[in-house]
Amino acid sequence: MIKKIFIASCLLFSLVSLAQQGTSSPYSYYGIGDIRFRGMLENRSMGGVAVEQDSIHINVENPASYASLKNTTLTMGGTYGTKTLKDDVNNATAKRTTLDYMAVAIPIGKAGIGFGLLPYSSVGYKIQSISADGSKNNKRLEGTGGVNKVFFGSGYKVTKNFSLGADVQYNFGKIETDNLEYITDVPVGTRETNVAYVSGLNFNLGAMYQAKITPKVNLYSSVNYTFKGNLTSENTRTISTVDYDGTYDIDPEGFDEVNTAKKLVLPSKLTLGLGFGESRKWMVGAEVAMREAGNLANNYNNVTGVTFNKYSRYSLGGYYIPNYNSFTSYAKRIVYRGGFRFEKTGLMVQNQNIVDKSVTIGFGLPSLGSYSNFNIGLEYGIKGTTAAGLIQENYFNASVSFSLNDKWFVKRKFY
Repeated sequence: MIKKIFIASCLLFSLVSLAQQGTSSPYSYYGIGDIRFRGMLENRSMGGVAVEQDSIHINVENPASYASLKNTTLTMGGTYGTKTLKDDVNNATAKRTTLDYMAVAIPIGKAGIGFGLLPYSSVGYKIQSISADGSKNNKRLEGTGGVNKVFFGSGYKVTKNFSLGADVQYNFGKIETDNLEYITDVPVGTRETNVAYVSGLNFNLGAMYQAKITPKVNLYSSVNYTFKGNLTSENTRTISTVDYDGTYDIDPEGFDEVNTAKKLVLPSKLTLGLGFGESRKWMVGAEVAMREAGNLANNYNNVTGVTFNKYSRYSLGGYYIPNYNSFTSYAKRIVYRGGFRFEKTGLMVQNQNIVDKSVTIGFGLPSLGSYSNFNIGLEYGIKGTTAAGLIQENYFNASVSFSLNDKWFVKRKFY
Protein backbone atom coordinates (compact mmCIF):
# COMPACT_ATOMS: atom_id res chain seq x y z
CA MET A 1 0.00 0.00 0.00
CA ILE A 2 2.77 2.48 0.86
CA LYS A 3 4.30 1.94 -2.61
CA LYS A 4 1.03 2.92 -4.33
CA ILE A 5 0.68 5.97 -2.09
CA PHE A 6 4.29 6.95 -2.85
CA ILE A 7 3.79 6.85 -6.63
CA ALA A 8 0.55 8.84 -6.45
CA SER A 9 2.13 11.35 -4.06
CA CYS A 10 5.12 11.91 -6.36
CA LEU A 11 2.85 12.74 -9.29
CA LEU A 12 0.66 15.04 -7.22
CA PHE A 13 3.52 16.81 -5.49
CA SER A 14 5.50 17.36 -8.70
CA LEU A 15 2.55 19.10 -10.32
CA VAL A 16 1.45 21.17 -7.34
CA SER A 17 4.89 22.27 -6.13
CA LEU A 18 5.67 23.87 -9.47
CA ALA A 19 2.29 25.61 -9.75
CA GLN A 20 1.64 26.85 -6.22
CA GLN A 21 2.41 30.28 -4.83
CA GLY A 22 4.19 29.45 -1.62
CA THR A 23 4.38 32.87 -0.01
CA SER A 24 2.68 36.25 0.19
CA SER A 25 5.62 38.27 1.46
CA PRO A 26 6.93 41.52 -0.05
CA TYR A 27 10.39 40.43 1.15
CA SER A 28 10.24 37.60 -1.40
CA TYR A 29 11.12 40.24 -4.02
CA TYR A 30 14.78 40.04 -2.96
CA GLY A 31 17.25 37.33 -3.87
CA ILE A 32 15.66 34.02 -4.85
CA GLY A 33 12.61 34.64 -2.67
CA ASP A 34 11.39 33.70 0.78
CA ILE A 35 13.33 30.67 2.14
CA ARG A 36 10.48 28.33 3.06
CA PHE A 37 11.83 24.99 4.19
CA ARG A 38 12.71 24.61 7.88
CA GLY A 39 12.54 20.86 8.30
CA MET A 40 9.90 18.19 8.71
CA LEU A 41 6.78 19.20 10.64
CA GLU A 42 7.84 17.05 13.61
CA ASN A 43 11.03 19.13 13.95
CA ARG A 44 9.38 22.41 12.96
CA SER A 45 6.91 21.97 15.83
CA MET A 46 9.93 21.98 18.17
CA GLY A 47 11.26 25.27 16.84
CA GLY A 48 13.38 23.44 14.25
CA VAL A 49 15.32 21.21 16.68
CA ALA A 50 16.37 17.93 15.02
CA VAL A 51 19.05 16.26 17.17
CA GLU A 52 17.61 12.85 18.07
CA GLN A 53 18.38 9.70 16.05
CA ASP A 54 14.73 8.93 15.33
CA SER A 55 13.73 5.46 14.11
CA ILE A 56 10.27 6.33 12.67
CA HIS A 57 10.56 9.95 11.43
CA ILE A 58 12.66 11.32 8.56
CA ASN A 59 15.11 14.13 9.28
CA VAL A 60 16.19 15.53 5.89
CA GLU A 61 18.28 18.27 7.52
CA ASN A 62 20.94 15.73 8.55
CA PRO A 63 21.51 12.76 6.18
CA ALA A 64 23.24 10.79 8.96
CA SER A 65 19.74 10.24 10.42
CA TYR A 66 18.77 7.82 7.60
CA ALA A 67 20.91 5.11 9.20
CA SER A 68 18.66 5.06 12.31
CA LEU A 69 15.36 4.26 10.56
CA LYS A 70 13.87 0.82 11.16
CA ASN A 71 11.22 0.80 8.41
CA THR A 72 10.73 2.39 5.01
CA THR A 73 9.14 5.76 5.69
CA LEU A 74 7.14 8.06 3.46
CA THR A 75 6.27 11.54 4.68
CA MET A 76 4.38 14.46 3.19
CA GLY A 77 3.30 17.77 4.73
CA GLY A 78 1.29 20.87 3.90
CA THR A 79 0.37 24.22 5.44
CA TYR A 80 -2.55 26.63 5.56
CA GLY A 81 -1.28 30.10 6.49
CA THR A 82 -2.76 33.51 7.15
CA LYS A 83 -0.68 36.68 7.24
CA THR A 84 -1.33 40.30 8.19
CA LEU A 85 0.93 42.81 6.43
CA LYS A 86 1.15 46.25 7.96
CA ASP A 87 3.11 49.48 7.87
CA ASP A 88 2.68 52.65 9.93
CA VAL A 89 -0.68 53.40 8.30
CA ASN A 90 -2.19 50.49 6.38
CA ASN A 91 -2.65 46.74 6.76
CA ALA A 92 -3.79 43.86 4.55
CA THR A 93 -4.44 40.15 4.97
CA ALA A 94 -3.28 37.27 2.77
CA LYS A 95 -3.99 33.53 2.88
CA ARG A 96 -2.32 30.58 1.20
CA THR A 97 -2.34 26.77 1.15
CA THR A 98 0.85 24.93 0.16
CA LEU A 99 2.44 21.51 -0.04
CA ASP A 100 5.66 21.73 1.97
CA TYR A 101 7.62 18.56 1.25
CA MET A 102 7.60 14.92 0.27
CA ALA A 103 10.37 12.47 1.19
CA VAL A 104 11.11 8.74 1.38
CA ALA A 105 13.79 6.97 3.42
CA ILE A 106 14.73 3.27 3.22
CA PRO A 107 16.87 1.38 5.77
CA ILE A 108 19.51 -0.99 4.36
CA GLY A 109 21.18 -2.84 7.24
CA LYS A 110 23.55 -0.43 8.98
CA ALA A 111 22.88 2.17 6.29
CA GLY A 112 19.92 4.06 4.92
CA ILE A 113 19.05 6.19 1.92
CA GLY A 114 16.68 9.12 1.57
CA PHE A 115 15.33 11.15 -1.33
CA GLY A 116 12.57 13.64 -1.98
CA LEU A 117 11.33 16.93 -3.33
CA LEU A 118 10.65 20.15 -1.47
CA PRO A 119 10.13 23.83 -2.25
CA TYR A 120 13.28 25.65 -1.13
CA SER A 121 12.21 29.26 -1.72
CA SER A 122 9.09 31.03 -2.96
CA VAL A 123 8.35 34.34 -4.64
CA GLY A 124 4.85 35.72 -4.17
CA TYR A 125 3.99 39.39 -3.89
CA LYS A 126 1.63 41.97 -5.37
CA ILE A 127 2.38 45.60 -4.54
CA GLN A 128 0.61 48.66 -5.90
CA SER A 129 1.67 52.30 -5.50
CA ILE A 130 -0.80 54.94 -6.72
CA SER A 131 0.05 58.61 -6.77
CA ALA A 132 -2.62 60.52 -4.85
CA ASP A 133 -2.23 63.81 -6.73
CA GLY A 134 -0.98 62.48 -10.07
CA SER A 135 2.47 64.03 -9.64
CA LYS A 136 4.18 60.62 -9.90
CA ASN A 137 3.72 57.55 -12.02
CA ASN A 138 1.64 54.71 -10.61
CA LYS A 139 3.36 51.34 -10.18
CA ARG A 140 2.14 47.77 -9.92
CA LEU A 141 4.68 45.05 -9.00
CA GLU A 142 3.94 41.34 -9.06
CA GLY A 143 6.13 38.26 -8.63
CA THR A 144 5.59 34.48 -8.67
CA GLY A 145 7.65 31.28 -8.70
CA GLY A 146 10.57 30.06 -6.64
CA VAL A 147 13.26 27.41 -6.32
CA ASN A 148 12.61 23.71 -5.69
CA LYS A 149 15.07 21.15 -4.40
CA VAL A 150 15.47 17.47 -5.29
CA PHE A 151 17.81 15.59 -2.97
CA PHE A 152 19.32 12.13 -2.60
CA GLY A 153 21.38 11.10 0.42
CA SER A 154 22.63 8.20 2.49
CA GLY A 155 23.69 7.57 6.05
CA TYR A 156 25.82 4.86 7.66
CA LYS A 157 25.96 3.74 11.29
CA VAL A 158 29.70 3.61 12.03
CA THR A 159 29.05 2.41 15.59
CA LYS A 160 25.88 1.80 17.58
CA ASN A 161 25.78 5.45 18.63
CA PHE A 162 27.60 7.29 15.83
CA SER A 163 26.37 7.88 12.26
CA LEU A 164 27.70 9.72 9.23
CA GLY A 165 25.83 10.86 6.13
CA ALA A 166 25.96 12.90 2.94
CA ASP A 167 23.55 14.07 0.26
CA VAL A 168 23.49 15.88 -3.06
CA GLN A 169 20.87 18.52 -3.81
CA TYR A 170 19.74 19.77 -7.20
CA ASN A 171 18.08 23.19 -7.11
CA PHE A 172 15.86 24.33 -9.96
CA GLY A 173 13.02 26.73 -10.54
CA LYS A 174 11.44 29.63 -12.39
CA ILE A 175 10.96 33.15 -11.02
CA GLU A 176 8.81 35.64 -12.90
CA THR A 177 8.30 39.32 -12.07
CA ASP A 178 6.05 41.87 -13.75
CA ASN A 179 6.41 45.64 -13.23
CA LEU A 180 3.77 47.93 -14.71
CA GLU A 181 4.16 51.72 -14.69
CA TYR A 182 1.36 54.03 -15.85
CA ILE A 183 -0.33 57.41 -15.41
CA THR A 184 -3.85 57.77 -14.00
CA ASP A 185 -6.57 57.98 -16.72
CA VAL A 186 -4.04 57.12 -19.45
CA PRO A 187 -4.80 53.57 -20.72
CA VAL A 188 -1.26 53.05 -22.03
CA GLY A 189 1.66 52.10 -19.80
CA THR A 190 5.09 50.51 -19.78
CA ARG A 191 5.68 46.97 -18.55
CA GLU A 192 8.92 45.20 -17.64
CA THR A 193 8.74 41.42 -17.39
CA ASN A 194 11.64 39.35 -16.06
CA VAL A 195 11.81 35.56 -16.22
CA ALA A 196 14.68 33.69 -14.53
CA TYR A 197 15.32 29.94 -14.87
CA VAL A 198 17.54 28.92 -11.96
CA SER A 199 19.50 25.67 -11.54
CA GLY A 200 22.53 24.34 -9.66
CA LEU A 201 23.98 21.69 -7.31
CA ASN A 202 25.18 21.72 -3.74
CA PHE A 203 26.28 19.11 -1.19
CA ASN A 204 25.64 18.37 2.44
CA LEU A 205 27.52 16.37 5.15
CA GLY A 206 26.20 15.34 8.54
CA ALA A 207 27.04 13.43 11.69
CA MET A 208 24.97 12.37 14.72
CA TYR A 209 26.09 10.93 18.05
CA GLN A 210 24.23 9.80 21.16
CA ALA A 211 25.41 8.37 24.48
CA LYS A 212 23.99 7.36 27.85
CA ILE A 213 24.78 9.85 30.61
CA THR A 214 22.55 8.07 33.19
CA PRO A 215 20.72 4.72 32.97
CA LYS A 216 17.68 6.56 31.56
CA VAL A 217 18.90 9.86 30.10
CA ASN A 218 20.63 10.14 26.73
CA LEU A 219 22.82 12.86 25.27
CA TYR A 220 22.02 13.71 21.63
CA SER A 221 24.25 15.72 19.32
CA SER A 222 24.14 16.68 15.67
CA VAL A 223 26.36 18.58 13.25
CA ASN A 224 25.54 19.39 9.66
CA TYR A 225 27.51 21.32 7.04
CA THR A 226 26.20 22.48 3.66
CA PHE A 227 28.87 23.48 1.17
CA LYS A 228 28.71 26.68 -0.83
CA GLY A 229 26.94 26.15 -4.13
CA ASN A 230 26.48 28.03 -7.39
CA LEU A 231 23.21 28.74 -9.12
CA THR A 232 23.03 29.63 -12.79
CA SER A 233 20.22 32.03 -13.64
CA GLU A 234 19.19 32.30 -17.30
CA ASN A 235 17.35 35.62 -17.50
CA THR A 236 15.02 37.12 -20.06
CA ARG A 237 13.94 40.75 -19.72
CA THR A 238 11.10 42.09 -21.87
CA ILE A 239 10.18 45.78 -21.95
CA SER A 240 6.93 46.59 -23.76
CA THR A 241 4.31 49.28 -24.30
CA VAL A 242 0.92 47.96 -23.16
CA ASP A 243 -2.78 48.78 -23.19
CA TYR A 244 -4.59 47.89 -19.98
CA ASP A 245 -8.01 48.30 -18.40
CA GLY A 246 -9.31 48.66 -14.83
CA THR A 247 -8.79 44.95 -14.10
CA TYR A 248 -5.22 45.08 -15.45
CA ASP A 249 -5.92 42.92 -18.47
CA ILE A 250 -2.88 43.74 -20.58
CA ASP A 251 -2.47 43.80 -24.36
CA PRO A 252 1.20 44.26 -25.39
CA GLU A 253 1.81 46.61 -28.33
CA GLY A 254 5.55 46.28 -28.95
CA PHE A 255 8.46 44.91 -26.99
CA ASP A 256 12.23 44.67 -26.71
CA GLU A 257 13.75 41.43 -25.34
CA VAL A 258 17.19 40.93 -23.77
CA ASN A 259 18.69 37.57 -22.68
CA THR A 260 21.43 37.43 -20.04
CA ALA A 261 22.93 34.96 -17.57
CA LYS A 262 24.11 35.49 -14.00
CA LYS A 263 25.89 33.37 -11.40
CA LEU A 264 24.29 33.35 -7.95
CA VAL A 265 25.96 31.95 -4.83
CA LEU A 266 24.23 29.84 -2.17
CA PRO A 267 26.39 30.36 0.94
CA SER A 268 27.79 27.58 3.13
CA LYS A 269 25.86 26.73 6.29
CA LEU A 270 26.84 25.08 9.60
CA THR A 271 24.23 23.67 12.01
CA LEU A 272 25.02 22.44 15.53
CA GLY A 273 22.54 20.75 17.86
CA LEU A 274 22.56 19.34 21.39
CA GLY A 275 19.82 17.67 23.43
CA PHE A 276 18.99 15.51 26.44
CA GLY A 277 16.17 13.06 26.93
CA GLU A 278 14.74 9.67 27.69
CA SER A 279 13.94 7.48 24.70
CA ARG A 280 10.23 7.42 23.81
CA LYS A 281 9.49 9.68 26.79
CA TRP A 282 10.88 13.21 26.55
CA MET A 283 13.56 15.33 24.94
CA VAL A 284 14.78 18.92 25.24
CA GLY A 285 17.22 20.32 22.71
CA ALA A 286 18.78 23.44 21.25
CA GLU A 287 20.13 24.15 17.79
CA VAL A 288 22.22 26.92 16.23
CA ALA A 289 22.58 27.46 12.47
CA MET A 290 25.01 29.91 10.86
CA ARG A 291 25.27 30.78 7.19
CA GLU A 292 27.70 33.03 5.35
CA ALA A 293 26.49 35.96 3.27
CA GLY A 294 25.52 34.88 -0.23
CA ASN A 295 25.33 36.60 -3.58
CA LEU A 296 21.64 36.20 -4.40
CA ALA A 297 20.76 39.52 -6.09
CA ASN A 298 19.80 38.98 -9.72
CA ASN A 299 19.83 41.47 -12.60
CA TYR A 300 16.22 42.47 -12.03
CA ASN A 301 16.25 42.86 -8.23
CA ASN A 302 19.71 44.26 -7.53
CA VAL A 303 18.56 47.51 -5.90
CA THR A 304 20.24 50.09 -3.66
CA GLY A 305 19.61 49.98 0.07
CA VAL A 306 19.52 46.16 0.17
CA THR A 307 22.36 43.84 1.24
CA PHE A 308 22.70 40.14 2.07
CA ASN A 309 24.53 39.56 5.35
CA LYS A 310 25.27 36.51 7.49
CA TYR A 311 22.31 34.36 8.52
CA SER A 312 21.76 32.86 11.98
CA ARG A 313 19.02 30.81 13.62
CA TYR A 314 18.56 29.87 17.29
CA SER A 315 16.05 27.15 18.17
CA LEU A 316 14.88 25.67 21.45
CA GLY A 317 12.31 22.89 21.72
CA GLY A 318 11.38 19.39 22.71
CA TYR A 319 8.64 16.81 23.14
CA TYR A 320 6.88 14.77 25.83
CA ILE A 321 5.06 11.42 25.62
CA PRO A 322 3.10 10.51 28.79
CA ASN A 323 3.15 6.73 28.04
CA TYR A 324 4.01 5.59 24.51
CA ASN A 325 2.69 2.00 24.99
CA SER A 326 -0.46 2.75 27.01
CA PHE A 327 -3.34 0.37 26.22
CA THR A 328 -5.99 2.29 28.15
CA SER A 329 -5.48 5.93 27.08
CA TYR A 330 -4.84 7.18 23.54
CA ALA A 331 -4.07 10.68 24.89
CA LYS A 332 -1.08 9.25 26.78
CA ARG A 333 0.39 7.96 23.50
CA ILE A 334 0.23 11.36 21.79
CA VAL A 335 3.55 13.18 21.26
CA TYR A 336 3.28 16.75 22.60
CA ARG A 337 5.79 19.15 21.02
CA GLY A 338 6.74 22.79 21.49
CA GLY A 339 9.50 25.23 20.64
CA PHE A 340 10.78 28.71 19.87
CA ARG A 341 12.75 30.00 16.88
CA PHE A 342 14.68 33.27 16.42
CA GLU A 343 16.10 33.85 12.96
CA LYS A 344 18.17 36.65 11.42
CA THR A 345 17.39 36.11 7.75
CA GLY A 346 20.54 37.89 6.56
CA LEU A 347 18.46 40.31 4.50
CA MET A 348 19.03 43.98 5.35
CA VAL A 349 16.71 46.60 3.84
CA GLN A 350 17.21 50.32 4.50
CA ASN A 351 19.69 49.49 7.29
CA GLN A 352 17.08 47.28 9.01
CA ASN A 353 17.85 43.62 9.72
CA ILE A 354 14.86 41.49 8.73
CA VAL A 355 14.25 39.19 11.70
CA ASP A 356 11.81 36.26 11.85
CA LYS A 357 10.73 34.87 15.24
CA SER A 358 8.03 32.38 16.14
CA VAL A 359 6.60 30.03 18.77
CA THR A 360 5.40 26.55 17.83
CA ILE A 361 3.36 23.69 19.25
CA GLY A 362 2.53 20.31 17.75
CA PHE A 363 0.89 16.95 18.29
CA GLY A 364 1.95 13.54 16.97
CA LEU A 365 -1.05 11.22 16.67
CA PRO A 366 0.00 7.55 16.41
CA SER A 367 -2.01 5.11 14.32
CA LEU A 368 -3.33 1.93 15.85
CA GLY A 369 -1.36 -1.21 15.13
CA SER A 370 1.60 0.39 13.31
CA TYR A 371 4.38 2.95 13.63
CA SER A 372 2.71 5.34 11.18
CA ASN A 373 1.54 8.67 12.56
CA PHE A 374 -0.32 11.86 11.74
CA ASN A 375 1.08 15.21 12.85
CA ILE A 376 -0.43 18.64 13.50
CA GLY A 377 1.61 21.80 14.02
CA LEU A 378 0.71 25.40 14.85
CA GLU A 379 3.03 28.38 14.50
CA TYR A 380 2.65 32.07 15.30
CA GLY A 381 5.39 34.46 14.25
CA ILE A 382 6.46 37.98 13.36
CA LYS A 383 8.76 38.89 10.49
CA GLY A 384 10.13 42.29 9.52
CA THR A 385 9.49 45.73 11.01
CA THR A 386 7.51 48.89 10.35
CA ALA A 387 10.61 51.05 10.88
CA ALA A 388 12.03 52.97 7.90
CA GLY A 389 8.77 52.56 6.02
CA LEU A 390 9.06 48.76 5.83
CA ILE A 391 6.44 46.03 6.24
CA GLN A 392 5.85 43.85 9.30
CA GLU A 393 4.29 40.43 8.80
CA ASN A 394 2.28 38.79 11.58
CA TYR A 395 1.58 35.23 10.51
CA PHE A 396 -0.15 32.06 11.70
CA ASN A 397 0.45 28.66 10.14
CA ALA A 398 -1.54 25.47 10.65
CA SER A 399 0.33 22.47 9.24
CA VAL A 400 -0.42 18.77 8.87
CA SER A 401 1.72 15.83 7.81
CA PHE A 402 1.65 12.06 7.77
CA SER A 403 4.47 9.59 8.21
CA LEU A 404 3.79 6.10 6.85
CA ASN A 405 6.05 3.28 8.05
CA ASP A 406 6.23 -0.16 6.44
CA LYS A 407 8.72 -2.88 5.52
CA TRP A 408 9.79 -3.11 1.86
CA PHE A 409 11.82 -5.79 0.09
CA VAL A 410 10.83 -8.55 2.53
CA LYS A 411 10.73 -11.99 0.93
CA ARG A 412 7.37 -13.68 1.39
CA LYS A 413 7.25 -16.95 3.35
CA PHE A 414 3.77 -17.91 2.12
CA TYR A 415 2.41 -17.70 -1.42
